[in-house]
Amino acid sequence: MGLARSPKALTRLMRKFATPESFSRAFAFEPRPSDVFLATFPKAGTTLVQQIVHGLRTRGDMDFRDISEVVPWIEVAFDLSQDPTAEQRANPRAFKTHLGGDDLPRGGRSIYIVREPEASLVSFYHFFSGWFFEPDAMDLETFALEYVLEREGNADYWTHLLSWWPLWSDASVLPLCYEDIVEDLPAAVRQIAGFLDLDASEVTLEVATKQAGIDFMKRSPTLWEDVLLREARNEAMGLPADASSTKVREGATKQPASALTDRVRETWAERWASRVEPATGFRDYRALRKAIREAAKR
Repeated sequence: MGLARSPKALTRLMRKFATPESFSRAFAFEPRPSDVFLATFPKAGTTLVQQIVHGLRTRGDMDFRDISEVVPWIEVAFDLSQDPTAEQRANPRAFKTHLGGDDLPRGGRSIYIVREPEASLVSFYHFFSGWFFEPDAMDLETFALEYVLEREGNADYWTHLLSWWPLWSDASVLPLCYEDIVEDLPAAVRQIAGFLDLDASEVTLEVATKQAGIDFMKRSPTLWEDVLLREARNEAMGLPADASSTKVREGATKQPASALTDRVRETWAERWASRVEPATGFRDYRALRKAIREAAKR
C-alpha cells in the first residue's frame, strides 16, 4: 500500500494500526490497585510522562531500546508480543494508553495529561507526516478538516477529553496539563512522585527530571520513536520498513496558532464551545488549565 496520499487513504491505513485482538485484550486487562495508566489523547505528552514515571521508579534506568519496552502501550501490547500481566522492571507497573476514560479497565490509578487542542493537532500532523502519509500529500488544513474531524468516538479529541472529565475528581486520577509539565518540569516530577507514593530522594528526583528534559531526550531520539511498534506493524499496515517519525521535537509546536489557518482555528474553537464548554463550564483551554493548576494546590 505504501504511505497514504489522501485523508481517505490515511483513514483506511490507520484501521490496520492495531488488531481487534490487541484492543480486546486491553479492554479485558485486570490491573492491580497499584498499577498506573499514563493516559492522553495522542500527542499530548504520553512519552514524556512514560519517561518521568520510569525514571522515578527505577532511579534512572535507561537500559531499553524503546520506552514502550519498559512502559508498555496497553492497546498494542498483544501485537508487540508483550504480556501486560507480567512483572515490569520496577514497581509500580505503568502502562501507556490513549483509551478514553469510559474504556479504561477499572482498577489501578491514572495520570491523565491534557494538551491545548491546537498544539496537539500540529504535533499530530508532524508525527504522522513521513510515517503514515507522504509529507507532500496534504497540508495541515486538509489533515485537520478532512482526517482529524472525521475520527469518531474516543479517537476524537473532544470526545476523549469529555470521557475523562467525570474522573478528574477521583482520588485515583491525577489530571495534569502538558504545558505545565514542560514549563516547570521539576515541580511536575515531584508531583507525580507524590501521587505514586514513591519515596523519591532528591537525587532520584533530579535524575528523573534531567532524563525527561528535552536536551537529554534529543541526544538519544530513537528511544522514544516507537521502534517496537514500527517493527511489529509497519509491514502489517503495508508501510515501508523504514517509515518512521520522531516525538522529540521543539519549536514547531511552541506557537501552533501561526501554523493554523483561520478556518482551522475557527473550527477548533467552535468544537470547544459546542461540546466542551456546555459539559464542563470551561469557556476555553486556558480556563481548563487554570482549574487544573488550582486543584493541584489544594
